[in-house]
Amino acid sequence: MAKLSEKIGYALGDAAAGGITWKVMSIAFPLFFTNVFGLTVADTATLMLIARMFDVVTDPLMGSLADRTLSRWGTYRPWMIFGAVPLGLIFALLLYTPDLGLTGKRIWAYTFYLLMMVVYTAVNVPYGSLLGVMTDDDNEKNQFSSFRMVGAYAMGFVTLLSFPYLQKMVGGSDQHQYAVVGAMLGLVATVGTLACGLLTKERKKPARAEKFSLKPFGDLFRNRPWVILTLIGICMNFFNGFRYAVAGYMFEYCLHGDVTVSGLIINYTVFMTFGELTCMIFGGVSPAFTKWVGSKRMAFIWAAVICVVTSVIFFFIPMDAASIWLMVAVVILTSIGIGLYSPLLWSMYADVADYATEKNGTSSTGLIFSSGTMSQKFGTAISGSLVALLLGIAGFVSGTDATGQTVITITDAASVNNMIWALFSLFPAIIALIMIGLIYIYPIKK
Repeated sequence: MAKLSEKIGYALGDAAAGGITWKVMSIAFPLFFTNVFGLTVADTATLMLIARMFDVVTDPLMGSLADRTLSRWGTYRPWMIFGAVPLGLIFALLLYTPDLGLTGKRIWAYTFYLLMMVVYTAVNVPYGSLLGVMTDDDNEKNQFSSFRMVGAYAMGFVTLLSFPYLQKMVGGSDQHQYAVVGAMLGLVATVGTLACGLLTKERKKPARAEKFSLKPFGDLFRNRPWVILTLIGICMNFFNGFRYAVAGYMFEYCLHGDVTVSGLIINYTVFMTFGELTCMIFGGVSPAFTKWVGSKRMAFIWAAVICVVTSVIFFFIPMDAASIWLMVAVVILTSIGIGLYSPLLWSMYADVADYATEKNGTSSTGLIFSSGTMSQKFGTAISGSLVALLLGIAGFVSGTDATGQTVITITDAASVNNMIWALFSLFPAIIALIMIGLIYIYPIKK
């Protein structure tokens, strides 16, 4: 039986990776790259697409490498212990804007974005794989997964809520603000990742393959539960990715800047914190909800239905700052569904890993969990890339002038605003419908 301190330690891992680094990359980076850093919309879209193709190779390789790691700290924990400092440092450098021309900025952004993907993979794939070796008990797996989601959403709530106030405290230009806040958050991410590696335990010994082989990769694609669950994971991150990537543009162009209500500054990060808090609460409720409806599969279906309905409702809210509390209310309702289904994905990956070990005779836990991380990065960044691409089609143009200043031009304001609104509501609703179809045919009936 795992101690509470270990569950908290496990939660700190995703508080660092999901609640800080990935949350900022998901919600702030598209807007940061086009409106602060000074990349064109095309550069931003291309960067994210290249990074995703890169992850298709690195994530499975990292999973296979982690499965074969032998050390005094275990199989998966050493990757977090020794990857903590690079994770925070590269994240901070990625939010720094160098005093370079467009070509120099392109090189900087591409270099550090790809490095960030590598170090995130090296830390987060082993982190996810830990769930498969910490316990044999299915209920305890759900508890660990729930702690993970609560940690991620709680830290996401703190990160997004504090972001505009930290910027205000730092002062100076937008570029200076992002650089300093990036350094602060990078330090916290380092501490959280290191604490996770030191506080957790590996109780199960993986049935290792003696040498590297391509067979486990082939076995994955013959594993029907894995194929379906990976598609579900990609859709989950498409759903979140569209909403996070477009939130900054929604406040900037649809609502014409930050909204101040009774002294509370509601910008795009604060707006999304209402959802983060709700996800944190209902992530903790998820195990009880799953027991109540009878299975992970049915719990996931009902949670996704909530997301479909509320996302469609959001589309019909007036595009006006006066409707801000109605928008907040619908975001909270949507986040109930997200909070309920998010912990289930990782618990279901543990089920798939057990299924694969029983079927194939050797453990491929790291490889299987790497697909969860890959789907996270693939779904989030492809959606961010599509947001940049579709906004460009609608009439949004960004770039850097001869003096190095960021220049924004909008050729059709109505078209851009309508595209932003649909990307936050209708696009995610369609993705949630696809998730329902996939989970309906998922074969493991736990």
